[in-house]
Amino acid sequence: MTVAPPSPERLHARALRYLERYATTAAHLRRVLFRRAARDAEALGLDTARVRADVDTVVARIVAAGLVDDRQFALGRARRLAESGRSPARIRAALAAKGLAEPAIEAALRGLTEEHADPELAAAIAYARRRRLGPWRPPKSRAVNRAKDLAALGRAGFGYRAARLVVEADDPESLKSAAHA
Repeated sequence: MTVAPPSPERLHARALRYLERYATTAAHLRRVLFRRAARDAEALGLDTARVRADVDTVVARIVAAGLVDDRQFALGRARRLAESGRSPARIRAALAAKGLAEPAIEAALRGLTEEHADPELAAAIAYARRRRLGPWRPPKSRAVNRAKDLAALGRAGFGYRAARLVVEADDPESLKSAAHA
């Protein structure tokens, strides 16, 4: 198998193929493209600094064309993570791991606040429902497992206030109104 040099045209085509399959951030696209291009450049004995500059140029072109929008990606990912029961702290960490800048992360977390009066409580409810904690436990085992449920929510990154509200709720219906109020 012959290795082709990572020219800007090849990098652009590779980026477009990647974007057809995955939503991503500019920083993550840059990492993906450079990882593969650096491997090809090393096999051919090319200068990796030149390859990095080509990758940066290609990513800048793609961002300028509007194919990658970090703020939209951040909002969509934050929304999905919150709906699956991730705490705001975990959402922040996941977005930072994708290479998003702090302003995009803050905008995404503000976007969650526009959807729910208390996004942390809404995420804690989703987490508790999925793990069958608090009001989703059988009534006879709720009191015995109260401390365990609080600890599980704490380990998941939720604050004591949200964890206590979830665990001490009488039933799941009473939580729905609290999260969306």
